Amino acid sequence: GSSRPPVDIERAAQRPGSDLMIQILKNLEIEFVAANPASSFEGLQESIVNYGSQPNTMPELITALHEESAVDMAHGYAKAEGAPMAVMLHGTVGLQHASMAIYQAYHDKTPILIIVGRDDKFFRQEQTANDIAGLTRAFTKWDAQPKSLKESLEAIHRAYKEAITPPMGPTIVVIDVELQKEEAGNLTIPKYIPPKFQTINKKQAKEIAQNLLAAENPRMHVGKLRTPLGIKYAIDLAELSGSSVRTSATAMSMSFPENHPQCGKGFDINNDYILGLESDGQNVSIQGPSLLSNANNRDLTDIGFGFIRDPVIPPRRDLSGDNDLIADAEASIPLIIEQFKRLQTIEKVEKISTRVNGHAKTNAINYQKELRSTLEKKRKGWNSSPVSLARLYSELWPLIKDLDWCLSSPTVFSSRHHVGLWEHNKPYSYLGMHGAGGIGYCIGASAGAGLAARSRDRIVINIQCDGDLNYTPGSLWTAAHHKLPLLTIMHNNRGYHQEVMYLHYMAGVRGRGSDRMHIGTTLREPFIDYAKLGEAYGVKSEGPIEDPEKLTAAYKRGIASVLEGKPYLIDVITEPR
Repeated sequence: GSSRPPVDIERAAQRPGSDLMIQILKNLEIEFVAANPASSFEGLQESIVNYGSQPNTMPELITALHEESAVDMAHGYAKAEGAPMAVMLHGTVGLQHASMAIYQAYHDKTPILIIVGRDDKFFRQEQTANDIAGLTRAFTKWDAQPKSLKESLEAIHRAYKEAITPPMGPTIVVIDVELQKEEAGNLTIPKYIPPKFQTINKKQAKEIAQNLLAAENPRMHVGKLRTPLGIKYAIDLAELSGSSVRTSATAMSMSFPENHPQCGKGFDINNDYILGLESDGQNVSIQGPSLLSNANNRDLTDIGFGFIRDPVIPPRRDLSGDNDLIADAEASIPLIIEQFKRLQTIEKVEKISTRVNGHAKTNAINYQKELRSTLEKKRKGWNSSPVSLARLYSELWPLIKDLDWCLSSPTVFSSRHHVGLWEHNKPYSYLGMHGAGGIGYCIGASAGAGLAARSRDRIVINIQCDGDLNYTPGSLWTAAHHKLPLLTIMHNNRGYHQEVMYLHYMAGVRGRGSDRMHIGTTLREPFIDYAKLGEAYGVKSEGPIEDPEKLTAAYKRGIASVLEGKPYLIDVITEPR
């Protein structure tokens, strides 16, 4: 009988290029790669889940239901850990879906390694381009589109280094799907050479050390450092120099522990020398390079993103920047410590010890006074319904204060009631605002913080705005699927309240009345059932809760769940702000 001609079968690669790419991520200790699956990185995805003696480990593939959420997860993870994770995106369409989150990470100076798959054969005209990275070049730090497998390996190393070098930010490597499938043969992985961070010089370090030693009452202003190691260095310098310290821990992650004995105004508010570490200082401030210094080279289309003034929290007192030393504070602190130890005398050590004790006693007294004042302020509307936001935070605190916790969500819309009540003593205690104020960030970033927390006996608290959740609710499924210890508490005011306030004001100044200001600003008719939404995504949920007396019992159920690695959502009907 007749026989069919043999079918040409493409030989499987014995050593596919994507295996080498994933080995680089393993070598760099990238814990996670978040992705919404796509054909343009199928080689990489297969390598993650199958390659190595421990496949799908370092990195582990995290399934995102939206590309924006994938980048938000990397954003939240990096702010919690002080290290980047990776994201894979699909060509032009995936990168455009993710662009808001990338823009946000850029303004937050957050390191993220982004790999964009490029496929000329699948939806060629619609989903690929000659220069895919050009779509987001105005708000990424660095990008490359390598033409060979060897160049791809080098580009991944470079992208990681650029991401973690100040000014930190998201970087992109566009990798053609054919390079992922290419036979690597005897190609070796290039040696990774860590970046060299810009530091102050020895002379500058000596001058700072001399000034700290000579000062009767030195002070340090600590902003956001890069990693937990930087916080350790800052603590060492504060204790060595006897400085009082102002922290940014209630505004951002990676800052000085709030309840350190020297953190506070201290026994004397008249400081004769102030050192800023990534924050303002009246005498000298060590500041990393600004976004502007990088953006000038990136913003090839003159969109102007780089010319937005670099935000500094807390606000700078000296806006001129004339007293800034442009260097990485974290890498510079050890140089100051070294010089300080060389210069100090026994007499100075004794004097500093007396000063440290004075700061500790005064700060402890001030803390108790401020706590009493904070608690008194929070009693207003305590028994009201909808639930007071002050009570929402206050009832939670006694239940988590002895746990290792991370507050992952921006809190400006819920009036920041953790400030003055919760103790922000870990690098990840509060992750701070979303860099560009873009809505939709919260649940994705909280899932990323949950990834960082999952294997570290930590829980994540997300005070979740209702309007924000409706942008990217799919991260709830990611939290359920990957068993993240994430407690989501809805700040459900059933609307976009900032816009309600704006419209009330506008109607008032125009003399038109405000009875229709709910149109286009509120989420009613029908109300959204967030407990059912959570359950639909596999997250155990309860609510809506309108009676504040029911909060504590709900919190206890939620905390018990997340301690077992099962995310939980509590829908609370709250006052607007």
